[in-house]
Amino acid sequence: MKALRSLLVALTIAGFVGPPASAQDLGLPVGSMAPTATLEDLQGKPVNLADVIGKKPVVLEFWATWCSNCKELEPAFLAAQRKYGAQVAFYGVAVPINQTVERVRRYVEEHRYPFPMLWDRRGDYAGAFDVPATSYVVVIDKSGKVVYTGIGGKQNLEAAIQKGL
Repeated sequence: MKALRSLLVALTIAGFVGPPASAQDLGLPVGSMAPTATLEDLQGKPVNLADVIGKKPVVLEFWATWCSNCKELEPAFLAAQRKYGAQVAFYGVAVPINQTVERVRRYVEEHRYPFPMLWDRRGDYAGAFDVPATSYVVVIDKSGKVVYTGIGGKQNLEAAIQKGL
């Protein structure tokens, strides 16, 4: 059932089924407390997101190396990180769908991202956020509450991050 829902969401976003869903209607509801977890960095070392979530604003992007929407969103994500990186913790969360940690590591080394990239080995963290597709962005305020969710390559990250400050 969840796989079917994910497929329908992906087809809807791509424009193949009905009108596009509102980003705020997908995934973990806005106003929810953000789940925390211990993920791995790309070298396999644990990173406990409870160390930042609930202490400062956080921006997460669930992404993949093969995701065209992620590539389209990348310039805006990098610009937001440059502008707000001192106030907000940015993380890329690589999902394990059709990619390996080695492939992600090579991609990240090639692109030299200025924020931590994490590996969601079994997809448990993506599941906790009910991530509908890659290029899914979550903004969490300093109290740990989800204030924005969005999907796709054309998100207004500036406005989304303002909600978290």
